[in-house]
Amino acid sequence: KALPALLLLAAGALGKPTARQERARPGAAQHEDRPGFQYDHEAFLGKEEARSFDQLSPEESRERLGKIVDRIDDNKDGYITTEELKNWIKRVQKRYIYENVAKVWKDYDLNKDDKIAWEEYKQATYGYYL
Repeated sequence: KALPALLLLAAGALGKPTARQERARPGAAQHEDRPGFQYDHEAFLGKEEARSFDQLSPEESRERLGKIVDRIDDNKDGYITTEELKNWIKRVQKRYIYENVAKVWKDYDLNKDDKIAWEEYKQATYGYYL
């Protein structure tokens, strides 16, 4: 619910056209994921970027979101299609996965040999319990 409104707000702030059949419309099917806008922010921006947006003023947020909307508009026609939005969310999710794996890898690769042995995994996961 918040994501389409967010996109329309950003598009309006940039003076881009807002009417297009693929866009969310009143009465269109809504997603049934998790309640609240935070889920949409994380899917749209990525977890870290969503946190940084929480700290911005409305004006700064609108400006940064406008830049993101320009990056989503792959064919630069002034509209964001459903496909462009899906591609953007996939890129954000993929980036989050890679960043998360890199962070966790450091914690598990205790001897820093770029391999995680079973003993390292057990130690990093269960630590002092063993």
